[in-house]
Amino acid sequence: MNVSLKRIQAIFIKDYKEFTRNYAVSIMILFPIVFALLYRTEAGDQAAIYAFIMNFSLAMLTSFVQACLIAEEKERNTLRSLMMTPASMLDVLIGKSALVFLISAAVLAFTTYLFGYETSNVMLLAAALGISILLYTAIGTICGLYSKTLLEASLSVFPVLIIFTAGPFALAFEEQYPFLEVLRYLPSSQLSELLVAMEVGAAAGELARPLVIISVWAVVLTIISFILYKKRLMDQ
Repeated sequence: MNVSLKRIQAIFIKDYKEFTRNYAVSIMILFPIVFALLYRTEAGDQAAIYAFIMNFSLAMLTSFVQACLIAEEKERNTLRSLMMTPASMLDVLIGKSALVFLISAAVLAFTTYLFGYETSNVMLLAAALGISILLYTAIGTICGLYSKTLLEASLSVFPVLIIFTAGPFALAFEEQYPFLEVLRYLPSSQLSELLVAMEVGAAAGELARPLVIISVWAVVLTIISFILYKKRLMDQ
């Protein structure tokens, strides 16, 4: 499958213009920053608080913006036109994901700075957040492709926000309710475990396991988003 940088760039620029014009979507970049300012002076486990801010930001910013950008095109029937152009599936999905990835990476980096979170393993933190951005971008793509309107896309992200953000906190009740153990394998829970493990200086094996699980989630959800896109293309 051919990949054209010119087509990817054209899609990227188009999405950037739509993002800057749609204030209901672009305002989402403020939520992570506000949360960082609110919680940076909180006492307690800084790694756990930082993990909450990152998980919330990934769902509320990355997934939400990606879903809305795709659903907005579907609502205006421009996604169908885009599918019919010579642009390949990879051209479209990379082009439509690149903007969200860059915005998320920049906002999360700034949020980390504002919160004051520090770690001796910056590369591992960057890798975990980078993979998580890809994962939540795939979730946003799936939500957007399943939605017919911008409103539907906005609502479809909320289950993701609730489950993925609240999952790590629900594990506090796993002794009383053993079935909650399954929530430990959520990418949000694994990101929290990774950050806590980094905080206490865990061994390399303990750090690798959460990163591998997050990566598996990212690969599986990306494949699902590709399959769903091809299905939508064949349905036209």
